[in-house]
Amino acid sequence: MMIARLACAWASVAAFQLFGGTLLAQLGAPLPSLLIFAWLLGVIVWSAFGVVHEAEEIAHRLGEPYGTLILTLSIVIIEVALISAVMLGAKGAPTLGRDTMFAVLMIVLNGVVGIGLFIGGLRHFSQSYNLKGASAYLAVIIPLTLIPLVLPNFTTSTSDGTLTTFQSIAFSLFTLLLYGAFLILQTGRHSVFFKEPAGESNMPYGAAYARARAQPGPELAPDAEPAEEPPHPPSEGSTRSHVILLLANILPIVILAKSLAVVLDFGIARLGAPVALGGILIAMVVFTPECIAALRAISTNQLQRAINLCLGAAASTLGLTVPAVLVIGLITGQEVVLGLSGTNMVILSMTLLLSTLTFTGTRTTMLEGAVHLSVFFVFLVLVFSP
Repeated sequence: MMIARLACAWASVAAFQLFGGTLLAQLGAPLPSLLIFAWLLGVIVWSAFGVVHEAEEIAHRLGEPYGTLILTLSIVIIEVALISAVMLGAKGAPTLGRDTMFAVLMIVLNGVVGIGLFIGGLRHFSQSYNLKGASAYLAVIIPLTLIPLVLPNFTTSTSDGTLTTFQSIAFSLFTLLLYGAFLILQTGRHSVFFKEPAGESNMPYGAAYARARAQPGPELAPDAEPAEEPPHPPSEGSTRSHVILLLANILPIVILAKSLAVVLDFGIARLGAPVALGGILIAMVVFTPECIAALRAISTNQLQRAINLCLGAAASTLGLTVPAVLVIGLITGQEVVLGLSGTNMVILSMTLLLSTLTFTGTRTTMLEGAVHLSVFFVFLVLVFSP
């Protein structure tokens, strides 16, 4: 499977490098356009799953939080490559970066968190996590979200949610420094905040309650849940080989991003679809494998790993995409609109408030999942009917 995936990805890279002009010239016809889009999308998504697989192998060797950090950074590199390709190719996508970042926040903080907590609640009744780690993520996500996506609507130097050159440079530096400080703390003195909580607090609620009732005897009560299976052991091969394979899966995505950007831009313009749909498609293409990994972790009662993936994706998206988009705008002279519309600002504020409420306790239930899912459905409705 691994060899077939790499062979298909690099063969596609060779095909578009040699015959890209001829292939993309067929976009005017419906059937060739659809086939080219399916080809590029399939290869990129398949390679993204390869990135997730190799990152998970590295994660089993390095442990948390390094494993999920490698995965989220790898995915965000792909996201930045796709956004950059569209911006440099289309020369007329001022809201693409904003739309993609907002879509990532909605998909991750509402869609994946909602589905995950709902499924986790059904299967495990309630799940525990490390409160300090979740609080640290939210403390970084809130300013990284509000400053670039909301504040530009209220500055007086420019209008329409844009920034001046000085503001763009200052905000880029602030974003990088804050995210860099967070990474240093996450991988250094506070790394324990991002690991599974130890002891009985990490047991499913029914099992912990049953154990308390059954202290005198060795048997557990009927409502006790069995312990989860430990994560699968790492496969054969050195860490270095998995790092090389990780890069071998990322590079085709980055190279093919420009061709996919051309197809997406053409398709949205031809169909008259909402402009925000481009950002949503990029977010879905890039983060689908990571979202599946988060849901898999929740289903095996590894809620902390899922939180590291979801909240880490939100933090890294903002921490790296905002500077990249602003720098591209400054270099190319393109207008970059970051400020959200009034409706989206309301949804974003509600999402941040709900996330804060969800991750202020030590356990989660189905209720939190249902609430996040409702906000996600509202977001989808407003994309097509603003």
